[in-house]
Amino acid sequence: MRVLGIDPGLTRCGIGIVEGVAGSALSMVAVGVVTTPSDMALEQRLLEVDRGINEWISLWNPDVIAIERVFAQHNVRTVMGTGQAAGVALLIAAKAGIPVMMHTPSEVKAAVSGSGRANKVQVAQMVQKILNLETIPKPVDATDALALAICNIWRGGATARINQAVDAEKIRLRKLRG
Repeated sequence: MRVLGIDPGLTRCGIGIVEGVAGSALSMVAVGVVTTPSDMALEQRLLEVDRGINEWISLWNPDVIAIERVFAQHNVRTVMGTGQAAGVALLIAAKAGIPVMMHTPSEVKAAVSGSGRANKVQVAQMVQKILNLETIPKPVDATDALALAICNIWRGGATARINQAVDAEKIRLRKLRG
């Protein structure tokens, strides 16, 4: 399985490709960051994120896209930019027909390090170890994208089955209600 992990952001959108299956060694295929200048118009920044993600999809043909679920922060501007970049990634995936899995930061930290409260350094060190890398990818957005891809490989199948079961139960309950 080839997973494209995306750590959404407007200034830096981390992107990483990891290959493998749960229970076997994983390998990094590629890692990078799509960057946009903060003084660029918002629509142009979103277009740059779109171009960058589409380029990676064309180049690496992922089976799944794992995107960090946007969570509430104190800085509304950061949340908005992250949400907008995530929206671009979701739209690209839908248009390409590539399944998407969303993972919370805590879920990713727990999958990679064993603790949902791990700090950035701990997660980065575990990504380096899991993928047998000589150095930790920089900036942290790139490492976070790889962590998302790892999390998806290790947990994505189970999460997808749980979501399917929940959806099936909702449909069953709707039919019972008439």
